[in-house]
Amino acid sequence: MLTGIILCFILGYLTIVFEHPLKLDKSVPALLMGSLCWALVSLGHMHVVDHHHEVAPLSGVLLHHLGKTAEILFFLIGAMTIVELVDLHRGFAVITNRIKTTSKRSMLFLICILAFFLSATLDNLASTIVLVSLLRRLVPDRESRLWFVSMAVIGANAGGAWSPIGDVTTTMLWIGEKVSTPGLITRLVIPSIVCIAVPAIIASFLPAFRGNFGSSSNYDQEKGRQQEKLLSSRTMLFVGLGGLIFVPIFKSVTHLPPYMGMMLSLGIVWLVSEYIHPEEDFTEERRHMYSAHKALSRIELTSIIFFLGILLAVAALESVAVQGAHGETGFLMHLAENLQAAIPNQDIVVIILGFLSAIIDNVPLVAASMGMYPMDVFPMDNKLWHFIAYSAGTGGSMLIIGSAAGVAAMGMERIDFIWYMRKISWLAFVGFIAGALTFILMNPLFS
Repeated sequence: MLTGIILCFILGYLTIVFEHPLKLDKSVPALLMGSLCWALVSLGHMHVVDHHHEVAPLSGVLLHHLGKTAEILFFLIGAMTIVELVDLHRGFAVITNRIKTTSKRSMLFLICILAFFLSATLDNLASTIVLVSLLRRLVPDRESRLWFVSMAVIGANAGGAWSPIGDVTTTMLWIGEKVSTPGLITRLVIPSIVCIAVPAIIASFLPAFRGNFGSSSNYDQEKGRQQEKLLSSRTMLFVGLGGLIFVPIFKSVTHLPPYMGMMLSLGIVWLVSEYIHPEEDFTEERRHMYSAHKALSRIELTSIIFFLGILLAVAALESVAVQGAHGETGFLMHLAENLQAAIPNQDIVVIILGFLSAIIDNVPLVAASMGMYPMDVFPMDNKLWHFIAYSAGTGGSMLIIGSAAGVAAMGMERIDFIWYMRKISWLAFVGFIAGALTFILMNPLFS
């Protein structure tokens, strides 16, 4: 039955990859894959392990994974709604109006820098959502915009790797006391900069980033300047971004999961939007144009459904028990242990984990690695934990579905998997390897 679960996952994954040739929305195979994997576990009466790597009842394990998945989905819904509310009030025009460049190369570097530092302050998911909305204003041509959005994904993942709140995997390592905030920043900020700088420099010489934007883009920027005349633009921008920045602060103070802070921020932004007047002659009949109901209707719900299916499918692989050297363990944990036995060099193993994070969700991979290496052997701020944070955080850029930022961009801009793999994956690969080598060369400085 384990073979059937693996085949189900592989077939579902391939169907997602070829969604455009098959003319099938990626949410369909994701839902089928997620539900069928768990159905096979149940029908096969297979043992499952919980997050403590102990055999547990199926219902309890499934409920645990559903809860962890719901945390991510609620966070995503909240972030998307806040961004859409800001966009409805034309808040992003405040930023776009100050970007005067018409050079594609200058725009490339500007977007990469914004993505890098926004994701470290917020997180790679929220920053990608913000940047996609911004790029829709700056680059009206969709074919050109896909290049900038893709580079923003690489920048967001690189920026999230060196911040304890920038990526879910670094947050896991931080909460699990594997890394400290000072250690994470000092050891990973330079490799992360290299990870985005190298592909950005190479991309600046590609045809897609040569020359200037056409007259349509100039017209769109002028249109954005007119949109800033809304009375609520600045207020909603500052309240919206402030709400997103508040999420990690709320988590640090209350120690509650991030989605709770996101729900609080959404409530505050929603409250402000109910009472603010966007126009001089604002009438009740026009209120619906700037309401949260309108913002919720603009959310790409198919990406939420897709995320649900993917995470549940990976959870099935993580939970299904197989016989290992030390008793029953989860399938993904078993794979990680076999990988360590086959390749004793830890640096190579961690780099391989980076490649796997482009295919499989990085959360279970990091969870598995945290269980593989005991704290008495690998204490806090050991080189291993920082390298895992870098590889898992940036390796997902090599495929569009390899990170939360990529999935969000894929859903919002309908990025084709094959297009990304042909055009962008090699750039992400070069950046990932360059950053990894930088980390390895820098490590003796911290010994």
